[in-house]
Amino acid sequence: MTKRWMCVRVVLGLALVLGVSPALAAGRKESIDKLASKYLEYGQFNGTVLVADAQGVILKKAYGMANFEWKVPATPDTKFRIGSITKQFTSMVIMQLVAEGKLRLEDPLGKLLPEYRQDTGARVTLTHLLNHTSGIPSFTKHPDFGAKVSRNPFTSAELIKQYLSGDLEFEPGTKYAYNNSGYYLLGAIIERVTGKSYAQALQERIFDPVGMKSTGYDVSAEVVAKRASGYESTPEGIRNAPFIDMGIPSAAGALYSTVEDLYLWDRALFTDKLLSPEHKQRMFTPGLSGYAFGWQHHDLKLDDGKTGIKLLGHGGGIEGFTTLILRVPETKEVVILLANNSRSNVDGLATGIWSILRGVQPTPVRRSITEPMVAALAKGTIGDAITTYRTLKAQKPDEYKLSPGELNSFGYQLLRKKQLEDAIEIFKLNVEMFPRDGNVHDSLGEAYLARGDKALAIESYRRSLEFDPGNSNAVRVLKELEQPAPKAP
Repeated sequence: MTKRWMCVRVVLGLALVLGVSPALAAGRKESIDKLASKYLEYGQFNGTVLVADAQGVILKKAYGMANFEWKVPATPDTKFRIGSITKQFTSMVIMQLVAEGKLRLEDPLGKLLPEYRQDTGARVTLTHLLNHTSGIPSFTKHPDFGAKVSRNPFTSAELIKQYLSGDLEFEPGTKYAYNNSGYYLLGAIIERVTGKSYAQALQERIFDPVGMKSTGYDVSAEVVAKRASGYESTPEGIRNAPFIDMGIPSAAGALYSTVEDLYLWDRALFTDKLLSPEHKQRMFTPGLSGYAFGWQHHDLKLDDGKTGIKLLGHGGGIEGFTTLILRVPETKEVVILLANNSRSNVDGLATGIWSILRGVQPTPVRRSITEPMVAALAKGTIGDAITTYRTLKAQKPDEYKLSPGELNSFGYQLLRKKQLEDAIEIFKLNVEMFPRDGNVHDSLGEAYLARGDKALAIESYRRSLEFDPGNSNAVRVLKELEQPAPKAP
């Protein structure tokens, strides 16, 4: 299963020591810089990093290119699309409107957007939209999203009617399912209540008061100074990311920003400038699966495999970009990572950075296992690529990344190149290596479905649900596949 604008589930936690000697602070800065530089060298990060604590910024630095074609280096003030980090700005404006008495968290969607279908809109509240418990299908998981939605301009009314008004997948409030539809609808509610565009509402209510001069709604047609281009790594090298019409993600993922501006945002959250303490507390209160309003509570294991910390943050992933902001509010620590390569390993880099901050030796950076597999496939067959994987896994397990995400990405790259049978073999290998990972079964099911093998697809999707009962994509596909055939007239 591919993921769009998704919450990146990495983790953070409680630090007890705030005072740091200059020598120790310099050592942490050097260690973080070396770690990020190694991620750059291995092609696993390209972008900007900001790390800070209560005393101020520890490291603020750019790594790699803002534009590969013109060889323009990234700088700390380079602007990146931030994907789903957008959601915390959406939730802030909603909570401001709640504080002003213009909205109530119990308000039903059908009241706030009367044109929305009332049979479901009457059951979904503002709270359900904010914490992903609405049951409304996420439109970015729609099978037509890539081909018929993502590249095309839609009015808000058209998009809501055609792709955000499906039957509920579960009773609102009973389950958590990450959902871009809910936040798109929140953007429409902001526009309805304020009488202003979503972009204008954020500018006036957040960006101007905080002094975020390098943050805004990313409109592709506009000339934006110091805006990074988006890329993705493929087995053949760096490629330009697919185009997406930025009217589509809207309040779910359409903003751009810099690490410097997001640091201003982080510091503003410690004040009452934007929202009262009471309403901030409600915004940060976790719901099902630890998701609050635009913020995720995480438990992270550091690189020693035993030290755990608790974090509050959010990730973003949109075509060509991968982003992450992770905070420990009690100690005013924050890690901000913005990358203009959708294959950047921000999770691994963030875990390494938090390990350094806690005095834990970070795990050495490893090369992607797909690189030698691609080379083997170029000279031989998919069988040679799989043999390469097994050999390196057995002989050099500490030199290569052997995560399910590596094989999954390789499989989807083959799928996009119409090498269907090769893709299926890679997904099968992934299932063999990680049999209890629900997502790899989901991906194999998708490949079987592309081949027209309905029975094997159903089997894979069912297996996915065994290990990931919250996989709404598998639920939706199985519902479609298992519908009884229409009776003959």
